[in-house]
Amino acid sequence: MKTDMLVDVFMKPWSNVKPTAMNTETTLTFNMYVLLYTILAGLAILPLFLYLRNPYFTQDLRYTVTCILLGLRINRIKRSKPFYSMLDCFLDKVKKHPNKQFIVFEKSSYTYRDVDKQSNKLARALSQHASVKEGDTVALFMGNEPMYVFIWLALAKLGCTAALLNYNIRSKSLLHCFTCCGTNVLLAASGKSSPLTLVLPFTISLLIHVFVLGEEEEKCVTEGVNTLSSSRIQQASDQPLDPQLRSKVTLKSPALYIYTSGTTGLPKAAVITHERLYMASSMQAISGVVSDDVIYIYLPLYHTAGFIMGLTGAIERGSTVVLRRKFSASNFWDDCRKHKVTVIQYIGEIMRYLCNSPKKDNDRHHKVRLALGNGLRADTWSEFLQRFGDIRVCECYGATEGNVGFINYVGKVGAIGKEHFLHKANFSYVLIQYDTEREEPVKDSRGFCIKVPKGETGLLVAKITAQAPFSGYANNQQQTDRKKLRDVFVKGDLYFNSGDLLRIDHEGFVYFMDRIGDTFRWKGENVATTEVTEHLIMVECIEEANVYGVKVPGHEGRVGMAAIKLKDDMEFDSKATLEHVKTSLPSYARPRFIRIQNSLAVTGTFKQIKVKLVEEGFNPSMMQDRLYYLEDSKGYIPMTQEMFHSISDGKIHL
Repeated sequence: MKTDMLVDVFMKPWSNVKPTAMNTETTLTFNMYVLLYTILAGLAILPLFLYLRNPYFTQDLRYTVTCILLGLRINRIKRSKPFYSMLDCFLDKVKKHPNKQFIVFEKSSYTYRDVDKQSNKLARALSQHASVKEGDTVALFMGNEPMYVFIWLALAKLGCTAALLNYNIRSKSLLHCFTCCGTNVLLAASGKSSPLTLVLPFTISLLIHVFVLGEEEEKCVTEGVNTLSSSRIQQASDQPLDPQLRSKVTLKSPALYIYTSGTTGLPKAAVITHERLYMASSMQAISGVVSDDVIYIYLPLYHTAGFIMGLTGAIERGSTVVLRRKFSASNFWDDCRKHKVTVIQYIGEIMRYLCNSPKKDNDRHHKVRLALGNGLRADTWSEFLQRFGDIRVCECYGATEGNVGFINYVGKVGAIGKEHFLHKANFSYVLIQYDTEREEPVKDSRGFCIKVPKGETGLLVAKITAQAPFSGYANNQQQTDRKKLRDVFVKGDLYFNSGDLLRIDHEGFVYFMDRIGDTFRWKGENVATTEVTEHLIMVECIEEANVYGVKVPGHEGRVGMAAIKLKDDMEFDSKATLEHVKTSLPSYARPRFIRIQNSLAVTGTFKQIKVKLVEEGFNPSMMQDRLYYLEDSKGYIPMTQEMFHSISDGKIHL
């Protein structure tokens, strides 16, 4: 009926036309009008039709366009001769806007040109005084400061690989980090050099040259340590370096070593190639960051989040970085207001700290429009938006060494990402059934893995291809192979094992469920249970230890807990235990709860049983064993039911 009325409307102007020789031409004109109006009407209702079929059509379309443009640029970069590195990207930004602020730090600021010249000076100083040359690996042991950025760019200009050390690690772990990536030179900030004392005898025997960055030239009283003074650096020329100094560096050469916890208990040096560095740095572009943005970076630069998602992502965009030594909840929003910050980074714990800070009248008075990060719980996410205003949260997922990642470009609360056809076309990933008790994938009668249906939890694995490579860990083939799954769906295929259990719902949203293996996450850091165990059994009174993570209400991740067996005729020495973990472990890895048992349960193959321990958690009413709690000012003290309730209710903050 409606169609007839529409035809009548169009026919009326032509109803009085008499048949003539021109009628054929008139009919054609009429048909063209009908066709045109039909097309326009169809285009008008198409968005409504698409929206009804897919409520996220607009976001999907925007993401599609962004990915296509980004893919074209990356393919062009891959084909360029010589190859185009993140250093080249930085140098292009220097040419494009030399006087634009690049780094703002405390009371100082540096333009793109300033940073370029400072890195030129450092490159020459390192070459002349530390004999650094193309192909060397140089380890950085320092906190967040502009010098960190200067040194990295200087090393890139010399064709070197930078090993980004976690300055919290100590003794055996620290020494391991030097050796596993073949470090030639170690650079330490003046305030970070004390932990090196215990490993200096080994660095000398390994011919690793240690330099401490100092204000003035000093005669070091410690054997094996040299000073690279500010005066020597400033005396060097700031003119551009010859690109031939890095002529042997290729797209597949290692640009960085970033350390991640391993099930062996020792950090693993994930190999970040120049290709991977550039691709991972595009996360800001995908999230909608532009050149005019100001990004606030307080996460440590030795982390993937701080260095790649933050620093090099900002370089790729050509934006300004406000750099802070470390996170401060009390200064966070004041910094954002002072520097007109528009983009912030986070890990889940950070957002909780901000939400738990005292409320102020100006909580919503800021220019922040985008928050980029990972590990944000749904309840904290909602609370953050309600309190601090209309900020677009872009939750991401990915591992430092992994070959697949997700991004929640829609902003759905609680999801770590969303599936997209372009993403699936380039990265072949799947969730497979996993037996958490036996700690292995479930196989079918043919011996192949089984995909989980939509809505069910499974282990994320991603096919290793030229498009999605897995570079593994430096000089650690055993750990590299442990992250690979072979013959997953057909004989001969090869997949990367993420170690994470995820769930994908019927709309394509991806949710993080849990982490498998001997690693848990606390305070935004991965904690290797084996490493903590090795340190605990070094305490004189402890014979055995079983370390695991337990959930705490209102906290992201899992807090460290240890079940221990004491040596015969010995009592628990809380003071000695505290002193040892404080000396040997960073704060986030220290067991917050210690449970004393007569014997530690094991399986038939002598693997320690953690499942029941995790279920019982740190509730004294769930066990007969003695339980101790690490109180910051008092050390390990007996745990009471009242303390348990205070922790669960948030009255005691961990």
